[in-house]
Amino acid sequence: MGKWRPRGSYRGNMQCRQEVPATLTSSEVFFTRTQPQPSVVSRLYMTPGQGCGHPVQDEGPPPAPSPPPAMSSSGKDHLGASSSEPLPVIIVGNGPSGICLSYLLSGYTPYVKPDAVHPHPLLQRKLTEAPGVSILDQDLDYLSEGLEGRSQSPMALLFDALLRPDTDFGGNMKSVLTWKHQEEHAIPHVVLGRNLPGGAWHSIEGSMVTLSQGQWMGLPDLEVKDWMQKKRRGLRNSRATAGDIAHYYRDYVVKKGLGHNFVSGAVVTAVEWGTPNPNSCGAQDSSPLFQVSGFLSRDQGRQPFSLWARNVVLATGTFDSPARLGIPGEALPFIHHELSALEAATRVGALTPASDPVLIIGAGLSAADAVLYARHYNIPVIHAFRRAVDDPGLVFNQLPKMLYPEYHKVHQMMREQSILSPSPYEGYRSLPGHRLLCFKEDCQAVFQDLKGVEKVFEVSLVLVLIGSHPDLSFLPGAGADFAVDPDQPLSTKRNPIDVDPFTYQSTRQEGLYAMGPLAGDNFVRFVQGGALAVASSLLRKETRKPP
Repeated sequence: MGKWRPRGSYRGNMQCRQEVPATLTSSEVFFTRTQPQPSVVSRLYMTPGQGCGHPVQDEGPPPAPSPPPAMSSSGKDHLGASSSEPLPVIIVGNGPSGICLSYLLSGYTPYVKPDAVHPHPLLQRKLTEAPGVSILDQDLDYLSEGLEGRSQSPMALLFDALLRPDTDFGGNMKSVLTWKHQEEHAIPHVVLGRNLPGGAWHSIEGSMVTLSQGQWMGLPDLEVKDWMQKKRRGLRNSRATAGDIAHYYRDYVVKKGLGHNFVSGAVVTAVEWGTPNPNSCGAQDSSPLFQVSGFLSRDQGRQPFSLWARNVVLATGTFDSPARLGIPGEALPFIHHELSALEAATRVGALTPASDPVLIIGAGLSAADAVLYARHYNIPVIHAFRRAVDDPGLVFNQLPKMLYPEYHKVHQMMREQSILSPSPYEGYRSLPGHRLLCFKEDCQAVFQDLKGVEKVFEVSLVLVLIGSHPDLSFLPGAGADFAVDPDQPLSTKRNPIDVDPFTYQSTRQEGLYAMGPLAGDNFVRFVQGGALAVASSLLRKETRKPP
């Protein structure tokens, strides 16, 4: 999985950046399929009276929106409807998951090559049973049965096996799929994202190397290695840089002609739903109708929007909200929760080899990245973590040393450069098994060791890198009710959104889908199986829809 960190902003006085709260304002927007479809961007600039596809003129702000109809997440309330039909699909999130789904919904249809022979005998036999039938139209449950691999998702294993048949055995066999562009199978949709297509990959320091192999970062019908060869770029020890991957995702959208579906700078602030009035125009059945509200970030300010859809797909990823320690002093200005704070402080000269140590808290790969970054600039580091160095749960103990030498170097430093023992290296000390008690205003951090002894350290900057949580604040209850265990916090690793494994539709709300990390698929290689499942489900819905 390629790791990434959201880029924050740094101020010279080392103050924490402040987030501007999102204000929920909305204007009703519809689009009529019987008339020429306006561009996605013009749809977002429509006012209630322009639902038939007449974009707002650029002169001045739009008129004040009329209040939206009453909405209810219970699905029991009725919605008012207009004469225009809602969008079939809105995708919230424009990272790899959203891009892959947009590709499949744009009429790009996968078929098995007539002469292809899959190395998995059972899957090969099943693929020969329906020659000439697209994968999207086949029984995905049946095809995935019996597959095993590095994911718990049958759809992830199936699509990965079709795209990369023998990759887990070290092979580089070509995909058994061929792709046909069939516009009659396309489903109109909008992809909303804060960043450029590629999502948070554009927020990572470009020289960072992905955790996954470069070939596993690719999307259907455009291999990363082929793209990089044309760009005269190369892989590093079979891995790509974050900058290359971000460029690849943005280029993928352009090369596949998907750009008209994507809206960048779109911040979603609310997703609500209810059952439309059966007597209203556009109310074809009793399925729920969704309202997606938010604003577009533009140079001239925020432009509110509100869109209606019959289906909403959540593909926002997981790194929106950094995890916090919840201890006194964590809001002090020298405490940060993003690696970008270290990058910015180093860039402006606020941190130098002569500075007090940077305190890095965490035992994961983001913390390791921070250690490597600080070491590169000879900035002194204190590295604190609660686990023991030899804990089998540490991610370092799960990575092959040959593929990830830099992370195993950090693991070695954690083990050999304890504050309790002489250090073979200068500028780094580790604090294994230490619990952080509080921060003090004079740039001090107070710890307690395993024996209960308190220790105080002078620091220049603190990075708390202990993981992150998905930000679903735009959903009722921040999405907690849709988790596998609604009584526990939503977690992409331990408590993801509960979805049907073969459609990725929420088990608790019809028309609401989740994919990628939100559904427990935490590797780019495997999120594409979720896109296959969602696309297949949506295509079946469109087929069943009355004329």
